[in-house]
Amino acid sequence: MLFTSVEFVVFVAVLTLVYYAFVPRNERWGLLLIASLAFYWFADPRYLIFISVTAFTAFVFAIITEDYNSKRKAYLKANKDSFDPDSKKKYKNTTARVSRLLLVLSLLINLGILAATKYTNFVIETVNSFRSEPLNFVNIIIPMGISFYTFQTVSYSIDISRGTIKAQRNFFKFLLFTSFFPQLVQGPISRYEDLSKTLYDPMPFEFRNFSLGFIRILWGYFKKLVIADRLVVALKALTASPDEYNRAFVFVVMMLYAAQLYCDFTGGIDITIGIAQVLGIKVKENFDLPYFSKNIKEYWNRWHITMGTWFTDYIFYPLSVSPTMLKLSKWSRQHLGNAVGKRVTVYISCFCVWLATGIWHGAAWHFVVWGLMNFVVIMASQELEPLYAKFHGKFGFKGRKWYSAFEILRTFLLMSSLKLFDCYRNVGLTFRMFGSMFLPTNIGKVMSGALLELGLNKADYTVAGIAVVIVFLVSLYRKLKGREVRESLYDGNYALFVLSCVALLLATLVFGAYGTGYDASQFIYNQF
Repeated sequence: MLFTSVEFVVFVAVLTLVYYAFVPRNERWGLLLIASLAFYWFADPRYLIFISVTAFTAFVFAIITEDYNSKRKAYLKANKDSFDPDSKKKYKNTTARVSRLLLVLSLLINLGILAATKYTNFVIETVNSFRSEPLNFVNIIIPMGISFYTFQTVSYSIDISRGTIKAQRNFFKFLLFTSFFPQLVQGPISRYEDLSKTLYDPMPFEFRNFSLGFIRILWGYFKKLVIADRLVVALKALTASPDEYNRAFVFVVMMLYAAQLYCDFTGGIDITIGIAQVLGIKVKENFDLPYFSKNIKEYWNRWHITMGTWFTDYIFYPLSVSPTMLKLSKWSRQHLGNAVGKRVTVYISCFCVWLATGIWHGAAWHFVVWGLMNFVVIMASQELEPLYAKFHGKFGFKGRKWYSAFEILRTFLLMSSLKLFDCYRNVGLTFRMFGSMFLPTNIGKVMSGALLELGLNKADYTVAGIAVVIVFLVSLYRKLKGREVRESLYDGNYALFVLSCVALLLATLVFGAYGTGYDASQFIYNQF
């Protein structure tokens, strides 16, 4: 059931009606569970087996871990006078190892399911490149959203092991946390401590909250159907014939994909958060004006925020302060000098994060290289910071409006260049196409009407262009005013707010990419 399908719209509308009209507030989580499992069932009944096993494994091990940790803490407290320092330390170390073992078993099962379904054929393909007799590929299904719900259960298991949250003792409530349907398709990657606050006890109906959620859903559909699904037609044509559409056309691909990906991904997130808001449930924001970022580090603090914080909290920090890393840091400082030694563990941890980020995005080498290229750019930028500081100190450009605009444009072009790996989906081809932009230009061919041979006409480009300008202006308003346009409209002039809802609905219905040549396609991040 596509988010962009009529069936899904009816599904959400009926759910909302039943949710508020017939179900008591303290029982609404049960209706959400039924709806979430039904949504997954419509996608493929077999998917329910995978998500149920993942949820059950995390649920059971969390309770066992929490009970074990509680018992060992109680035992230490009750027998604190009978322990000498050495025996107390020995007891703590022994029981801590058991607790870690429980966590490892839980993670091995759930991450093992993810690895087996998503990466088995990738491993086989990689091995086959070194063999004269290739291995056969495995016919295995990849459950929708498996990366998202697996990461949610992994964070839950780790937080239970750390003792930062309490285990959920109702399996069906935990299953709802794992399978909550609006975010199942493409995130955000929610933490249990955040989502559970309103998932099981949703906020009471409040007209303002409902209205703001509703217009956000319309805004998401506008971005998805009017912009993203329209531009994808030209993008497919451009990337399908790289020998014909190279040099200046690659820059066109960069620009089109920057708009298409942003509107596809943020459009889906708007729909997700909007549906949750309509239902009185608070879901974490996943974007914060990323295209206004002045450097790549800031960009990744603003783009797919829940993914970035997940990798930071559960890979970067634990790895960088692990006993092995601390020993390596000490050795590096002694043998390589303090300047180099202090960087070694940071570089290794950051490398692992970006390697994992690339692999998480997809089972293909172009995703791996894309992740590592982000690592290279971030590390290079970090190392050049002293040079930047000297430059800004000498010329005083920092803080000036024109230079801030330059920084934003520079970051935008840099990130758009890295996204070419996702466009061409081949490492060698991506580097070749990127390099072709610096060869003698064929801009004349681009301007002579070649773009009209890609499945879009002048009206399509005009509609998409105007829509992109609208998205930009709405984003600029938030950057300058510090609040959303929809909030200002609702609080300032409700009639104008209603008119905006009607305008968004009509614009999406009239100018959405439907019919011959178009496909109301799945969101890009569905594949993850």
